[in-house]
Amino acid sequence: MKKKNIGSTLDSWLREEGLYEKVSSMAIKRVIARQVQAAMEKKGLTKVEMARRMCTSRSALDRLLDPGNDAITLTTLQKAAAVVGRQVRLELV
Repeated sequence: MKKKNIGSTLDSWLREEGLYEKVSSMAIKRVIARQVQAAMEKKGLTKVEMARRMCTSRSALDRLLDPGNDAITLTTLQKAAAVVGRQVRLELV
C-alpha cells in the first residue's frame, strides 16, 4: 500500500510561519554567489582582479560572494555578470 503525504509542504509551512520570502531570498543569493564564483574560476579571475574590472571595492565583491549576505544591489550584480560574460535576468511571477 502506498503511503500518502501527511501534513503540509515545506513551502506552505514557511508561508504560514512568515519565513518564505526570507528563505527564498537567501536560497537565490546562495545560487548567485556560487554562479559568480564558478564563472570567476572558469575565467581565472582573482577577487582583486574581479573587483578592479567591476570598478568596485574588494569588500563589495566579498559581500556578493558571501552566500549568507543577501544585501546586494542590482548594480553590483550586473557589473559582476558583465565581467564574467553573463547577463542578469529578473522576472516577477
